[in-house]
Amino acid sequence: MSDLPQASRRQLLKFLGCAPMLPLGAFASTSLLAGCGGTGSSVAPSVSQFLSVSFSSMPAPTLANAAAMATTTVGSSMNVLYADNTTVSFKLAYQPFFITGDPVPTGVAGATILSGGYVDINNQPIIDRSVAGKERQFFSDAPDGTSLLSLASPTVTGLKGKAVFAVVQFEYTTNDQAGNSAYGTLPSPIAVLTLDQDQVTGKLTLVKYHNVNTAGVHGLWITCGSSLSPWNTHLSSEEYEPDATTAATNTQFKAFSRNLFGNETTANPYHYGHLPEVTVNPDGTGTIKKHYCLGRISHELVQVMPDNRTVLMGDDATNSGLFVFVADREKDLSAGTLYVGKLGSGFSIDPAAAGAAITWINLGHATSAEIEAMANTLKSTDILTVVTADPADATFSKVFINGTANWIKLKPGMEKAAAFLETHRYAYLVGGSMGFSKMEGTTVNVRDKIAYSALQNIQDSMIKTGKGWNAASGIALDKALVAGGIMAHTLSGGQKDLGGAAINSEWMPVQIKALLMGEDIPADALGNKSNPDKIGNPDNIKFSEAMRTLFIGEDSSTHINNFLWAYHIDTKILSRLMSMPSGAEATGLHVADNINGWTYIMSNFQHAGDWSSLHAKVQPTLDPLVRANYKDRYGAAVGYLTADPLNMKLSKG
Repeated sequence: MSDLPQASRRQLLKFLGCAPMLPLGAFASTSLLAGCGGTGSSVAPSVSQFLSVSFSSMPAPTLANAAAMATTTVGSSMNVLYADNTTVSFKLAYQPFFITGDPVPTGVAGATILSGGYVDINNQPIIDRSVAGKERQFFSDAPDGTSLLSLASPTVTGLKGKAVFAVVQFEYTTNDQAGNSAYGTLPSPIAVLTLDQDQVTGKLTLVKYHNVNTAGVHGLWITCGSSLSPWNTHLSSEEYEPDATTAATNTQFKAFSRNLFGNETTANPYHYGHLPEVTVNPDGTGTIKKHYCLGRISHELVQVMPDNRTVLMGDDATNSGLFVFVADREKDLSAGTLYVGKLGSGFSIDPAAAGAAITWINLGHATSAEIEAMANTLKSTDILTVVTADPADATFSKVFINGTANWIKLKPGMEKAAAFLETHRYAYLVGGSMGFSKMEGTTVNVRDKIAYSALQNIQDSMIKTGKGWNAASGIALDKALVAGGIMAHTLSGGQKDLGGAAINSEWMPVQIKALLMGEDIPADALGNKSNPDKIGNPDNIKFSEAMRTLFIGEDSSTHINNFLWAYHIDTKILSRLMSMPSGAEATGLHVADNINGWTYIMSNFQHAGDWSSLHAKVQPTLDPLVRANYKDRYGAAVGYLTADPLNMKLSKG
């Protein structure tokens, strides 16, 4: 694409900001500039109608340029086609707000706070004392879900431009300073960033960092992916819900309780595995509540449909299911009905196959308040009996939980408690298709009425010989696809659950079929175990209506570097936009089509240099580079894709 003219960051972002003003089914009759209120000379090369967006793909970095493998690398462009057949190309670049562990401003003159820093239930710093003489506050190397939003009447003062807010959650920290695993032992922080948006360039500058007080929701547990609700709130997650039947003896959960509450017994497993929601206040602070009625599953990344009521949920577990929650009222997730999907015949990961029908089992209706009250008072033994060896008793039912066989028996009258607090076991018990492996991010293509779900890998419970496989799930593949793929769900209304009751939603998945798959390969010269020119282990996904593009972030155990991709739904072209530092996971994906006329693609990464046998050929070269870039591998970036300000050619000449 070198023959295309380069344009400034302002042109790129202003163009994208206008795109949502165009009809989704056809192109506007007026010019792009008229739609933007522009004058014509400084925003685009002509007043031609905007027709489409495409992305040029960057090559995967190699050891010939080791520095590129050890940091965030962007070598892609965004190409805009106009009705007069002219194309303008915008070179992309990555702009971080901070590297975790950096001091960042609190909004009070001269005062700073540690970005990604951990605090206990009393909002006091949690100190890493693992190395004598090097005591310091724990901070995360795993920023994840991010939402970018604006408010109608912000009250933040002292800005040069306009106030924009980002909510960022921090999933975990990998190790303490002594190298001991710290995964899941610390309460996840969540922060509101106030960003000063330059109205000439669209650049975002961090001016205030606010830690949201999570004491009222018992702290947060392993916050992973997130989404922005249609009503402008941040929908968080708590994945890998702690097993209430073993929590009392689980060393990870006891350490979590000790770090959060100061002892090993206060934390209640039934308080975790739910859906937190953060509301940003006009002054750049935030408040949080936890919804207990969307099922206690391995919440990953949910998608609220355009009706403001129907919620499709990722469930990042072995023996996971496809879950939907239908709220009683719009823009209010505090009460509603929970469903689990049941697959018909024909499930396939071949994109050419027709796919399988989905019907729905009603797990129950509840309010958040009543399930929270149950969580406060019930123990697992009040709800069901669980054993891990066959009791040879026909009153027990065999289920698989995270690949392990359980035999369970429900206590009388405990159906609702089981449905909302022991959701995985109960959904399996009543016939849900609990056979997916690591169903992660979800998103929706509104125009085509199709939702998408990422399967980070396709193995274990999806394979006939795999761990946790069960024929009743309707998933019976002959061979694993470790590289994973993306499934598409046709959405429709007028559905009834398997009990015959009407489902009050026009956005229920009724068919599942493969959209885009990775490709496992023998290890190549660099060590990749899946084709580096195809997606590998997709995790975060977001769809842009304006660009007709599905953005895909990887959490790959098969790619030496994880990538951020753009897949155009209409042209079927897959383009690599960005490469993460080797060993790092791409996280925090969020696409904001229009923030005060500008567009942003948010992207973070986690745990740079998290080496495994996959990296044997590159680790000796890359480890010192990654350590130098990211605080000896304890830091990670929070930021966004923008245009490169060094490429500001405004015409083809």
